[in-house]
Amino acid sequence: MARALRLPSRRGAPEADRLLVVLSGRFVTDGQRTWYLTRDVAEPTLFRMGVRAVPVESVLQVMATLPSRSVLLLGVDPAQDRDFDPWLHEGVGEIEVPQGVTLLQGTPREAANFLADELSAPGADLARLVAENGAIEGEGYLPRGFVFNPAARPAPSPAPQAEQAQENALWQGAVALNTVQAYQNYLNAYPQGRYAAQARQGIEAILSEPNREARLAEETLRLSTDQRREIQRSLALLDFDPRGIDGIFGPGTRAAITDWQQQNGFSQTSYLDREQIERLSGQAARRAQQLEAEAELQRQAAERADRAYWEETGARGDEAGLRAYVARYPDGLFAEDANDQLQRIEEAKRAQAQAQDRAAWDAARRADTVASYQRYLEAYPQGRFIEEARSRRGELVQAGREAEANAQARAGEEALGLNALTARVIEQRLDALGLEPGEVDGTFDADTRRALRNYQRDRGMTATGYLDERTLVRLLADTLGRQLQE
Repeated sequence: MARALRLPSRRGAPEADRLLVVLSGRFVTDGQRTWYLTRDVAEPTLFRMGVRAVPVESVLQVMATLPSRSVLLLGVDPAQDRDFDPWLHEGVGEIEVPQGVTLLQGTPREAANFLADELSAPGADLARLVAENGAIEGEGYLPRGFVFNPAARPAPSPAPQAEQAQENALWQGAVALNTVQAYQNYLNAYPQGRYAAQARQGIEAILSEPNREARLAEETLRLSTDQRREIQRSLALLDFDPRGIDGIFGPGTRAAITDWQQQNGFSQTSYLDREQIERLSGQAARRAQQLEAEAELQRQAAERADRAYWEETGARGDEAGLRAYVARYPDGLFAEDANDQLQRIEEAKRAQAQAQDRAAWDAARRADTVASYQRYLEAYPQGRFIEEARSRRGELVQAGREAEANAQARAGEEALGLNALTARVIEQRLDALGLEPGEVDGTFDADTRRALRNYQRDRGMTATGYLDERTLVRLLADTLGRQLQE
């Protein structure tokens, strides 16, 4: 039987479409390795197997060269379990199935029935067939939708151009999904297709991906963005920097997870499962409590220092001490009280300054001289009454100029030597012109002076309100002219 067993070589197996090996009969194992016995083996021993037994592990090793296309079906004889020597007993031991290989086991009858019925059915889902059979156990590569025996292609085959378009569409879909099942579906439909080699490479790449199972396990958790942020916060709290709390598990977060796994004795996959997330969360909660306790101790120490400094500075109530306290403890225990006291001190200073400002202004008003207003402006350049001081100073300067001019005009009028009679005539003539000089009594009062100023202004002369020779001549001439017209 062993000599009759023919398997593809390591070089020849990858060229096959798919590989099915059926071994039915007696098996022996030393616990770690398993052999299939031929009929001529009566009493096997560990050191006398030779060519009369086929190592199951060797068969699997050859089949591994065709990942996702190899099935090993074992029909195990349910004979009585017995020992042949201290190291060898009948049955099948623990078998480590290579990636991409499917291992099926049952009794010889059950295996034969499964081979004849279910396994031979074209286009059937092998994982579903095993699950529904109940008498066959499966392990290794057995994903949902795995079709080992594809259905025959429909006839007649489509035109080459349409066939190529269908193949391209199926291949593009497989590339987009980038899963073993998607690539296998393509190979089932086009085992010798244009992209068959690439599909097999894709399957091998997926199967050889490190930590693939850990990644898929994490994906099944369907962590939300908030849950991912919480994991990143926990890592950061434990001093494993995720380089951002954004809910995105990039290289920084994966490196932080790997470091955390190493420190906690987990496999360094960079992917988390439920147990690890709970462990991480618990450690973070404990660390948060530790940090809070440390912060409380620091707060108490800072409060003691704050109170001591207050007693040495602000508690005395003087401005210098209050400012020293606020400078060191702007948000301290007594900062609000210190700032209130400083505000009252500043308000008192302002009130005092305002009182002094008011007193200086009152003194200037009482004196009411150009010099008094000038002194106020120099002493209080930002005082409350600077506009009034400037205005009144201007008025006094102007009044002084007018007073000087009036004195000269008065002297000129006196030089004319007017008597009371002439003065009454002047008043009569101003009255006749409608300038309202007041009572005509020969005395030049304020009304007379106003009438004279208006007369001089209307005629383009200097409006002093006093008579000069020019005004007198013009006034008499105007009056005489009016009389002649009348």
